[in-house]
Amino acid sequence: MEIFLQTVSSVNDETRVKILHFINIHKELRVCDIESSFEMIQSRVSRHLKILKDAGFLKVERRGKWAYYSIRTPLDIFRQNILKEIECLNLELPNLKRACEI
Repeated sequence: MEIFLQTVSSVNDETRVKILHFINIHKELRVCDIESSFEMIQSRVSRHLKILKDAGFLKVERRGKWAYYSIRTPLDIFRQNILKEIECLNLELPNLKRACEI
């Protein structure tokens, strides 16, 4: 029950829903990419990403100095269905702005 509630509450925020959809579209993003694209401060983006990761939607992979976020695979049917529902929302998302130095 706790995992179910954590998952549901993670998508009970418009910004998190948009970030989740944004990552799903772009496949793999760094915090700075999301920060720049959504024009949000790093701490707020990191907080949203942590909530989505803890809810089982995201995985994080460290490569060098960067952390790359993507949709966790395999993803269970419940979370897959949530992502499908989010795709149907016609969300207005920002353009991707790659802001990190490589």
